[in-house]
Amino acid sequence: MIQRSVMADSHSSGSHVPVLLSFSVFSRPSSVALGSGHEVLLQKFVSVFGQQVDVQRKPVLQCFSEEWQQYVDVPKSFSVSDRCRLRLVPLHMDITTLGNLSPASTVFFCCDMQERFRPAIKYFGDIISVSQRLLQGARILGIPVVVSEQYPKGLGSTVQELDLTGAKLVFPKTKFSMVLPEVEAALAEIPGVRSVVLFGVETHVCIQQTALDLIGRGFEVHIVADATSSRSMMDRMFALERLARTGIIVTTSESVLLQLVADKEHPKFKEIQNIIKASAPESGLLSKV
Repeated sequence: MIQRSVMADSHSSGSHVPVLLSFSVFSRPSSVALGSGHEVLLQKFVSVFGQQVDVQRKPVLQCFSEEWQQYVDVPKSFSVSDRCRLRLVPLHMDITTLGNLSPASTVFFCCDMQERFRPAIKYFGDIISVSQRLLQGARILGIPVVVSEQYPKGLGSTVQELDLTGAKLVFPKTKFSMVLPEVEAALAEIPGVRSVVLFGVETHVCIQQTALDLIGRGFEVHIVADATSSRSMMDRMFALERLARTGIIVTTSESVLLQLVADKEHPKFKEIQNIIKASAPESGLLSKV
C-alpha cells in the first residue's frame, strides 16, 4: 500500500495541499487541491515544468513511500490527501523512433562553437562550415536557435563565421550540458517543440551530455554528425556510436535540411537547395569506409 504522506510533521491546511514536484533533476514546491487525482496532477506537472513534460507519452506518476523509502508507482485511483512528494518519470523514447522533423516542432541547439577551440578540435573548419549551413537553414525556415558558450570569459565567444542573427537565446555556461533552467524556460515558450537538432563541440562531452539530458526529458534528439567533433577522433566516433544506441538519431546536415522542407514544392525549397548544392565536407567521418 502506498503511504501518501511523507512529511507527517506538516499537514494540509484549507482546501490545498503542499506538494514537492520532481521531474528529471529538478524539484519545485507547489500545491494542489485536496483530493487531486492522476489527471489533475499530470496537468500540474505540465504547468510547472512546461513543454518538456509530454503527457502524450504517458509518463509514470510516482509518490514517495515512507514504508519502502523510495518512489513507487501510483494507481490511477490515487488522490492527494496529505502533504507529499510526487515524481513524474518520462518514458524513454523507443529506439525504433522514426525521427520525423518539421519546422513547427523543431529547435536547433548550437553548442560551444568558440574561438579558443579552433586549434584543438579535429576538422574544426569543416564543423564551422556545416554549422553555417544549419544556421542559415534555421533562419530560412523560421526555426528557433539556442546557442551556448562554455565559460566565454576564458574561452572566447562564438566564432565570427557563425551568424547568430535572430537566435532565440545565446547564453554562457560552465556546466557541460546545455540543459539549464534558462534553456528549459526558452523551450517552454515554444509551443509544440518536440525535436532538437544538436551540433557543436565536443561530441563526447557537451554534445553527449546535452543529448542525454534532452532525451531524458522526452525530447527527440538529432545529432548532426558532420557538424560536431572533438579533440580526438576516437572520442568523437565512440560518442556517436554510444548515442545512436540510446535511440538518439545520428544524421547529417543535408538530411536534416531536406527532411525539414519535405517536398520540392515547399516555398523555401530553392533556398535550402542552394545551401546544399555543394556537398558538405566529410570531416574524417568516412575514414573507416
